[in-house]
Amino acid sequence: MGRWVTWGSWMMAIALQACAAQTPAVHVGRYESIPWGFSTNTWWVEGPTGVVLMDTQFLPSAAVDAVEVAEAYTGKKVVLAFVLHANPDKFNGVGVLAERGIRVVTSEQVRNRIPEVDALRRTWFYDRYKPDYPEKLVLPESLGDQSTTINAAGLSFRVVVTGPSVSRDHIVVQVGDHVFAGDILANKHHAWLELGLVPEWLRTLDEIGHMNPRHLYPGRGHAQGPQLLETQRAYLHDFENAVRRAQGQQPWSDEVKKQIVTEIETKYPGYGNPFFINRGVKSVWDRGELDGVEKR
Repeated sequence: MGRWVTWGSWMMAIALQACAAQTPAVHVGRYESIPWGFSTNTWWVEGPTGVVLMDTQFLPSAAVDAVEVAEAYTGKKVVLAFVLHANPDKFNGVGVLAERGIRVVTSEQVRNRIPEVDALRRTWFYDRYKPDYPEKLVLPESLGDQSTTINAAGLSFRVVVTGPSVSRDHIVVQVGDHVFAGDILANKHHAWLELGLVPEWLRTLDEIGHMNPRHLYPGRGHAQGPQLLETQRAYLHDFENAVRRAQGQQPWSDEVKKQIVTEIETKYPGYGNPFFINRGVKSVWDRGELDGVEKR
């Protein structure tokens, strides 16, 4: 059953060649799940001797699809996958990839965070998505708790342990001037602000900027240049400011929540996953009250 769930999904493969000075050349492709799987990206990086995936999808069937699409497009085997942070749209595919002999890795911090996140998300999703949801949690391998380098597919990947943002623990992966940021970045999609960590998120964007990327690959939406960092920064500021203005005028209520959601939807029309806003508004509101942030 898992295979047909994503058979009709919208998949796009793009090839982006690194600058001529970089040896070997880096080619990147994109698999995007259907909206039932939250329009989640799995980027693949083609090296001289194989393919590496960034994140493993929400639906196990989509994880298998991503592997098969990448292998068919490149003519090479997937040899490694990264889990960039602890949300099920990043780690749910670990088990089916491991069954295919694909090594899946992340940082110690992300690995340690996954079980508690998985336990909560199963109460949200398991009955709704079964049988296309993992029967049991399979954890990725730990690369340790420090930034490091790992070689795979004939390429060298820099794994950077970053500060909090969409999750409390996250890694960003760099190969040459290509940086894979996962849900720290969303291009034409709303951000998942479940934790309300806007100041931390902004600092993490600064960390990524210091990596001097020329190509940025988000968790949702298309790849873009460094300007995507500024777009994401502006979105976070706009989201927080909408909440703070409301906080300065009235107490929390369902009606206030609706007003904030409408303001954000109006500011960013056509953005994907608009239901993400509902989860983020209360979290940013509560975080402001906790930190005593000045209302704007």
